[in-house]
Amino acid sequence: MAAASSSATESGLAERRGIPAASFVEDVQSYLNQSGLDVNSALAFLQERLQQYRVVEMKLLAQQRDLQAKIPDIEKCLDIVATLQAKKGSGEALIADFEVSEGIYSRARIEESDSVCLWLGANVMLEYSCEEATALLKKNLENAKASLEVLVADLQFLRDQVTITQVTIARVYNWDVHQRKFRQAASPKES
Repeated sequence: MAAASSSATESGLAERRGIPAASFVEDVQSYLNQSGLDVNSALAFLQERLQQYRVVEMKLLAQQRDLQAKIPDIEKCLDIVATLQAKKGSGEALIADFEVSEGIYSRARIEESDSVCLWLGANVMLEYSCEEATALLKKNLENAKASLEVLVADLQFLRDQVTITQVTIARVYNWDVHQRKFRQAASPKES
């Protein structure tokens, strides 16, 4: 029976994308002896690690929200490019309402066009043929979905580490309380 068996070793990971794996402490006394810490230092270390996990979790959640907002925008752009391609050759103009500013819309009549302009970010817009725009948007959509899957897996791993750390804190604290009660109970008998 190992003093501190790592939950990460069970899954084969010591860390995931820079997030250190927490180790489950089965035997608190052995853990304290091996780490060379007293109870208060061990609790302080574990609390600090828990705070680090919380900071990383907040960053990952922000990235997740950004990606979840980005994916529908990319899908909407793909639909618009597909609509433009479908209208091509029909001689029919496309009437569209678009947002000029927050809450202000304008109506546009879009004649047949072989190209579209895409915002790339940082105030950069480039003109692409419809086929190139579709390929680029599909690639961006695949990348965003793949990134979201990785983020979800990272968040799950992180939540597992938070749980393990919280359990370890409780075990160390409860062990200390038990040891104090034991010493108090033993003290009057020695006198």
